[in-house]
Amino acid sequence: MSMPRGGFGGGLTRGVDADAQRERNADAPDIPNLGHRIVALFRPYRARLSVTAALVVVSAAIGVVPALIIEVIFDSALFPAGDGGPNLGLLLELVALMIGLFVASAGLNVLQSWLTSTVGNRVTGDLRVRLFTHLQAMDLSFFTRTKTGVIQSRLQNDVGGVASVLTNTFTSILGNTVTVIASVVAMVMIDWRLTLIALGLLPGLVFVQRRVGQVRAKIAAETQESLSQLTAITQETLSVSGILLAKAFHRQSAEIERYTVENGNQVVLQVRQAMSGQWFFGIVSIIMSSVPAIIYLVAGLLITGGSADISAGVIVAFTTVQARLLFPLMALMRVALDLQTSRALFARIFEYLDLDPAITESPAATDVEAAPGPLGRVEFRDVTFRYPDAAGTTRPTLDRVSFVAEPGQHVAFVGPSGAGKTTILYLAPRLYEASSGSVLFAGADVRDLRQASIIENIGIVSQETYLFHATVRENLAYAKPDATQPELEDACRAANIHHVIEGFADGYDTIVGERGYRLSGGEKQRIAIARVLLKDPPVLLLDEATSALDTVSERVVQRALDAAARGRTTLSIAHRLSTVVGADVIHVVEAGRIVESGTHADLMADGGLYAELAMRQVEASNGLA
Repeated sequence: MSMPRGGFGGGLTRGVDADAQRERNADAPDIPNLGHRIVALFRPYRARLSVTAALVVVSAAIGVVPALIIEVIFDSALFPAGDGGPNLGLLLELVALMIGLFVASAGLNVLQSWLTSTVGNRVTGDLRVRLFTHLQAMDLSFFTRTKTGVIQSRLQNDVGGVASVLTNTFTSILGNTVTVIASVVAMVMIDWRLTLIALGLLPGLVFVQRRVGQVRAKIAAETQESLSQLTAITQETLSVSGILLAKAFHRQSAEIERYTVENGNQVVLQVRQAMSGQWFFGIVSIIMSSVPAIIYLVAGLLITGGSADISAGVIVAFTTVQARLLFPLMALMRVALDLQTSRALFARIFEYLDLDPAITESPAATDVEAAPGPLGRVEFRDVTFRYPDAAGTTRPTLDRVSFVAEPGQHVAFVGPSGAGKTTILYLAPRLYEASSGSVLFAGADVRDLRQASIIENIGIVSQETYLFHATVRENLAYAKPDATQPELEDACRAANIHHVIEGFADGYDTIVGERGYRLSGGEKQRIAIARVLLKDPPVLLLDEATSALDTVSERVVQRALDAAARGRTTLSIAHRLSTVVGADVIHVVEAGRIVESGTHADLMADGGLYAELAMRQVEASNGLA
């Protein structure tokens, strides 16, 4: 395929990738209305959230009551006025009430945790599926310029990074807010003077917390970008192809070094993220823990000054409530920091969700069956194409290409590498969008047809065969999930692979390995052909399907391809011209243009580029012989 200058998808980077470094040094993407969009994720679960909110409010309110009971226990049950001694009856009732409240609070907390976990994990799952679905809709060019590992990191690491926020934030904010409010109200009821002293430093702490949150958000964005690069390196180097390449060039030490450098960067960032704000929480903890001692001092001064309304029960009750205030305040500040940090992760997720596919479907698009022309007819009218990320190139990949492939015709494309042949094939099923001109399928512009309907009528066999790490049967059934065993076998017989599969120990249940590496190149290619035959499309696209095979395998696969092409419109790209000598029409492509057209005999007689390419291959074959 002719690719834009700068390589395929950024290329296999060594050292520090420039684009990755720019992303790493940048702040999180600026996403408008990010807060509203995060809240919108919870809308499908409003009923459960309402129940959860009610439980949180009740549980938080119950948690404050025991502190108020303590004052009554001290002043009315343990040390009542007069000389009668403790009121054991009242004490028993109050103790039983406190224990009952603890039991009720624990039960409500369990129920609340279950509801919170359910909602949070479902929202996380929804977000992951939504992102995966959106990525499925992206055009092919997006994947050719973006590392697979980076995409995987957005889907797994970034969504996983916000999972705890989605799961715990709502109840944490609501529960701790209610607890703080209830505690402050209780403190004011006990003694307003002591309350002012206890809460005097909070405004300053809130200001500092916001500054700390901004720093943590930046570190979080850098950490996730580093993790994306680490995932990309892992995906590139630990695949079968990556391992084979490293071993073939004895580059394992270089790959280890590359991974070690990025992993070291990740470790540093993780430590920075873990430690950012720890000094702040240390100061908050010291201040809040010191407040009881200050309260004792102030209470002593007030009593010395003649305040008769401060009793032992007041002091104990107040410090109990104030101590209860420490944990929810710390939790709220941590949640606030987590929210500021998670905004960077949410921004990265929504950045992908906001990407617009280069190819969109018209609301008025129709099925191929409604097209005016015959099924199987493919036509290009003055088609020009530039890759979306190749704005700086001086010429387009395709320049005003026109041709017609009639139903049942075999149309072949030959030419030098990089001439634009594969681009022609990928424009036919609208995997790419023409920059100008029109691509017609069955007489209708592909932009007026449903893309799914186009794909249903096209089968593609590419040079690089992709098989899943699954059984032969599962790989074949990818084209037709409900295919019967006889249908599988008929397709494999037509592709000249059935007898090979039958020779495997597990037959059609044989695991083919990662990308089919347990099979030979010819076996993989014939299974791919059988998969297309099972689909039974009227149009077949063959992208140099035999170029990577040895001579013997090529002959076997070519026979399978000839059988597959019979009765179908076939557009093929040939590296070896011997495979297309029987084509109805051969188009010679050079520098993005069709420069010659005709049959093999006509083109050889013309003595042009086709004849020159044919002579080179004959000379190369004679040299090898």
